Amino acid sequence: MGLGLHQTFGGPRVPPAQTKVCGCLQSNSNSERNLSETWHCTKNGFPKPSGGRKLKAALVPSRLRDRGKFGRVYVAREVKSKFVVALKVIFKEQIDKYRIHHQMRREMEIQTSLRHPNILRLYGWFHDDNRIFLILEYAHKGELYKELRKKGHLTEKEAATYILSLTKALAYCHEKHVIHRDIKPENLLLDHEGRLKIADFGWSVQSRSKRNTMCGTLDYLAPEMVENKAHDYAVDNWTLGILCYEFLYGAPPFEAESQENTFRRIMKVDLSFPSAPSVSLDAKNLICRLLVKDSSRRLSLQKIMEHPWIINNADFRSIYNLFEHLIIDLRINRELWSYDMGSSSILPY
Repeated sequence: MGLGLHQTFGGPRVPPAQTKVCGCLQSNSNSERNLSETWHCTKNGFPKPSGGRKLKAALVPSRLRDRGKFGRVYVAREVKSKFVVALKVIFKEQIDKYRIHHQMRREMEIQTSLRHPNILRLYGWFHDDNRIFLILEYAHKGELYKELRKKGHLTEKEAATYILSLTKALAYCHEKHVIHRDIKPENLLLDHEGRLKIADFGWSVQSRSKRNTMCGTLDYLAPEMVENKAHDYAVDNWTLGILCYEFLYGAPPFEAESQENTFRRIMKVDLSFPSAPSVSLDAKNLICRLLVKDSSRRLSLQKIMEHPWIINNADFRSIYNLFEHLIIDLRINRELWSYDMGSSSILPY
């Protein structure tokens, strides 16, 4: 559930009570952090019926990392292994208020099923009467959005490396029939080594067929969404073009003073390149081949990875290989615990 700074479409998006499930949390005494009870859970993270073997796990929140309309994010560590994770606490009353039960469940199901070096891992969850707790991979350096705002714009080598990482992650998602539909700098995190992670799947959908819901963030919407036409995986390819431009110039290409003008510029693909900062012709070529109104003519993800600008600028050494990631993932799952969504509902009301 992202905390984006741009206007979003498609309806609202988005955690003290007696705790029912999973773990031992120790914290400060204020009501937001008073999580010191010991909880028991089944392997899938839901309340254990009376009797039977109980699984115990322990997390210690250390500090508040972020806050937003839907909840809080804490940095936490698993007591036994000392492994650091992010603990996202979401208020159930907000889920009720905005009627996003189905969207929340779908986001969790999708993110739990995805295991890729450039996708933030959702290790598991538990809940109490008022809150849902998501146990996530911790991205030490935070949002790419903040780095971009601090620098103004990125170098071509930085931008190409991030675009390649994103392209690899989206290729994996598309193989799993997942369309992300809301890639933007606020939804991209950086780990301790600066590797990019897609972190928010709130508007994602898993489908083999075209979709009709207009959703996402205004500056990143593809023309077919703006025109309320059916869309498919190609909306993610469009967004890669938007991001490549924003990384290099510091702002999205169709940004305007009013929503109506932004819509108009997107539908016309009113694309122009400022004289400063200086950007190579190869980079502009990649952007132009992605920001194409006809979705069937946009550059494929495979062709993006083979594009001269990517080949000549991306730092391939800084990108995880899949084998390395799987080794790390196995170690983490052994030290924490692995959940299985099964057919259960995370929203038990």
